[in-house]
Amino acid sequence: MFVDELPHMPKLKGYLFEEGKLKPAELRIGMFQKKWKFHRDLPPATVFAYGASKGTATVPGPTIESIQGIDTLVRWENHLPAQHFLPWDRTLKTAHPKLGGIPSVVHLHGGIHEPESDGHSLAWFTAGFKETGPAWKKARYHYNNIQHPGNLWYHDHALGLTRVNLLAGLIGAYVIRNPKVEKPLGLPSGPEYDRNLIVFDRSFATDGSIYMNSTGNNPSIHPQWQQPEYFGNAIIVNGKAWPYMKVKRRKYRFRIVNASNARFYRFALSNGLSMTFVGSDSAYLPAPVTVKKFLLGPSEIADIVVDFNYSATEEASLTNDAPYPYPSGDPVDNLNGKVMKFLIETTMGAVSSGENRSSTRIPEKLIEYRRPRKKNAAQTRYVAMYEYESASGEPTHLFINGLPFDAQVTETPRQGTSEIWHVINLTEDNHPLHIHLGLFIVLEQTELLKMEEFKSCMQKNNDALKCEIQKHAKGKVMAAPAQERGWKNVFKMKPGHMTTILVQFSLLNSQHRYPFNASAEPGYVYHCHILDHEDNEMMRPLKIRS
Repeated sequence: MFVDELPHMPKLKGYLFEEGKLKPAELRIGMFQKKWKFHRDLPPATVFAYGASKGTATVPGPTIESIQGIDTLVRWENHLPAQHFLPWDRTLKTAHPKLGGIPSVVHLHGGIHEPESDGHSLAWFTAGFKETGPAWKKARYHYNNIQHPGNLWYHDHALGLTRVNLLAGLIGAYVIRNPKVEKPLGLPSGPEYDRNLIVFDRSFATDGSIYMNSTGNNPSIHPQWQQPEYFGNAIIVNGKAWPYMKVKRRKYRFRIVNASNARFYRFALSNGLSMTFVGSDSAYLPAPVTVKKFLLGPSEIADIVVDFNYSATEEASLTNDAPYPYPSGDPVDNLNGKVMKFLIETTMGAVSSGENRSSTRIPEKLIEYRRPRKKNAAQTRYVAMYEYESASGEPTHLFINGLPFDAQVTETPRQGTSEIWHVINLTEDNHPLHIHLGLFIVLEQTELLKMEEFKSCMQKNNDALKCEIQKHAKGKVMAAPAQERGWKNVFKMKPGHMTTILVQFSLLNSQHRYPFNASAEPGYVYHCHILDHEDNEMMRPLKIRS
């Protein structure tokens, strides 16, 4: 543990600078099978990796850096072999290529762009585009980068294969920058002091290979869909298990992506240092929020600053104490309770280095965006989350609004409007709900009273109003944590609660149509971002009206 140094992931510029002007760039990024060494003492493992070539491909993939307002074009290429090295459960509703090969498609998580470039689950393609899914439109994706500056990440999104393709390594960071807006903030910058941390969990066999249980909990129904969540006992950061990072006594910015299939993390620093949020998911906060610990669900992003100048120790571990599955699962142990270690320069070293510690700061104000008014919402929707079990009490599948993924679309918001969504979690798990294209603000979470009575009615009628939701949503009311009261694209839906969000289908600070055809096919989706749930139908289509 803590024997490998935290790697810098390679960077690809999503723009060109020619003749003194910024211009769009076109990238070619492939998916390759190769070997990757996760730990000094483990043999190399077979992985799927993103990169400009097989030799340069990494896990996670290269960080794509773009500039707000400058287009980035990416040709995603599938160079994967004919057979998957992880269990692929074909009893799920999954991509079924008739000619063989491994389906893949890339979703830019948090991106605001045309449907044809969103990485729809049915827009998959196999190696060399030999075969494509029914929603596939084109090989070259167009990312406008017109949205606000902030943090995104890209990952596979193939129907029924998302969990195994991400487990194999198909993940990477994407940053949209606006130097004119961000530089005056004075936050830590540069490759040494502004770091992307992509965190995920994996288990390994003694031969170093990624381990995934190949036997499902309901093998007569789903032979390989197990648990129904994947949890690894090793915590990986930037492709290394429990790495260390040498830091100076100064401020650092960390853009932390939870790229785990199902694991929640409750992060803290072992020496008690505070962490200051400057952003959450893809957007800056209006003002910094300082915490001692915080919860990060699958696919959420925490944009934080840590000032190691205040450390009383020369070491600090980033720790995790979130039960798994969250919130009522097993406690962490000595392996999955540790994430990485910071080795902090000595006080003498700091004095002798002459570091200018006033060169970066945390400003009192960051970036404030217009907040839509609740009374102006065009529509109110109720979105219910269900989990179904076999006679033995083991989960079989999960639905949103009691409907499978391929049922007729029911969510059809009009672009340029906002909507109120009351998300009702009838399960025992916390589900991180991700909405493609849309951004939202969490208004409140309300405890549901007489839960079993309400749940029984919902399972029978699937109608929150008919089941008198107003009678049951009368328990304790909670606001979102202070660091998550800005704009989000994913949030943790608490079990036994109704979470009310205000969803906006336009750019921030705008109530106008998108500058692309958001109503084009194949549309978008929204889903639980526990990948094992998403792959077993906890996902629904989302069609935008003009």
